[in-house]
Amino acid sequence: MRAIFSLYEDATSSMELHHVNHREREDVLPIAFSLFHVVNMIDASLMLLNGKPPLWNDEWAARVTPAVNDHGKHRTVEEMVHQQIGDYEAFKQYMAEVFTRVEDWLSSLTPTELDRVIFAKPYPPRIATTYSARVGGDAGITVLDGLECWIYQHALRHMGEIEYARHLVGLRGMTS
Repeated sequence: MRAIFSLYEDATSSMELHHVNHREREDVLPIAFSLFHVVNMIDASLMLLNGKPPLWNDEWAARVTPAVNDHGKHRTVEEMVHQQIGDYEAFKQYMAEVFTRVEDWLSSLTPTELDRVIFAKPYPPRIATTYSARVGGDAGITVLDGLECWIYQHALRHMGEIEYARHLVGLRGMTS
């Protein structure tokens, strides 16, 4: 997790707000969408993984001022192309706090907790069509599955989008 989180830290420290909010063209999501979406989803995922409520609340929303106060998981591209981040420094602080929460929790996690089933089969309809449902074993989706799908693999996917989009705004990718 530290490695993928460090990519986000490097990416956000090497971009400015105009890069993040750049709209390439109609129907192309800005970097702001990928950044806000993945961090806000990681924050929300902790509720399912360890029962801790997300950090995101009205106070954070007032500080970060996203154009769309929603991670966008159940919204259309047409809605989410309007995502912009208002206060980039506040967003980076929120991101750092979310990442710290994940890392602190992981450092105290016992190996047996990784096998705890979060969603048992048969899955509810909103879960049945997700990638994590494909990953879940015979018993269902475990904490380990959630960590891998909802945080690690999800973060990798969106980092790929961010790396590509960085080229569209005149910056380089993050890794070779």
